Amino acid sequence: MADRTRQKAPPGLRITERSNPRTARIDTLGTLAVVERIQEQDALVIPAVARQRRAIARLVDRVVAAFRSGGRLFYVGAGTSGRLGVLDASECPPTYSTPPHLVQGIIAGGDTALRTSVEGAEDDPDAARRELESRKLGGADVVVGIAASGSTPFVRGALQAARARGAFAALVTCNPRAELAALADLVIAPAVGPEVIAGSTRMKAGTATKLVLNTITTAAMIRWGKVFGNRMVDVKPACAKLVERATRLVCELAEVSRERALELLGASAGRVKVAVVMQRRGVAQAEAEALLEQSEGLLHRALASSGASRGSSPGKGRPAARKRSRKSS
Repeated sequence: MADRTRQKAPPGLRITERSNPRTARIDTLGTLAVVERIQEQDALVIPAVARQRRAIARLVDRVVAAFRSGGRLFYVGAGTSGRLGVLDASECPPTYSTPPHLVQGIIAGGDTALRTSVEGAEDDPDAARRELESRKLGGADVVVGIAASGSTPFVRGALQAARARGAFAALVTCNPRAELAALADLVIAPAVGPEVIAGSTRMKAGTATKLVLNTITTAAMIRWGKVFGNRMVDVKPACAKLVERATRLVCELAEVSRERALELLGASAGRVKVAVVMQRRGVAQAEAEALLEQSEGLLHRALASSGASRGSSPGKGRPAARKRSRKSS
């Protein structure tokens, strides 16, 4: 039998397509050994993504700057990469109450490609350009091309469109020598190595990509003021479950009774951050909104400027300002 562990990759073969010597005989192993070998390779993903933390942080800052200037974030990819981008984008509105246009996922072949393969779609760079142009891509936007191999023509078209329109262009790939890197302003390239099954980039490359995209949007939402502590404070109480969540948040963060929380939510048009500032700062709705605007939407800043620290208590139903004035009298 040939020694499969010593086979050499053809010159120029992308790392995502190469055979992994650690799994060259995986077809001869028992089930437990197969699972262990897969998990052994999966364990390489976290360190590889961690080594890209500075690049990820730079992209997060660009995304936050885009949001604050009216820009948007576009994820563009094909196959697994495209599906992961659409998934991450689609989870932002329910998680952070963002408008659907803020983070958008574009996949080669359109929505049909989310469930079934659309042959040849990834080879059409013009399709990506047309899609971005139809969405009025502009200089305030950020385009993140996602391509495990770093060579997908559809992603190439997206990055070229970004450059032509003055948008910031980034590339997420698992090929440190990606061909498309030359078209990107910033590259995030976790080097996860060859897959357990050669070319099956839904494995390590897919896991690494999911981690990177989760980090980009989560960190951006934190920096944009959608989180206080580790709570989602921009929830929109559009159904009974979310009304209950908003009420509970105001109870905990403003340290008031349920009745007072409902009163505050009614006075703040259901906005948790406004309700909390109203209570903790002892102000009316309009002033609470102004304080949040001055604080770039960051609740901790809006509260800290008054000395109302995260652990302070404004009293049971009394505005924070009234409590402070009593102390000073």
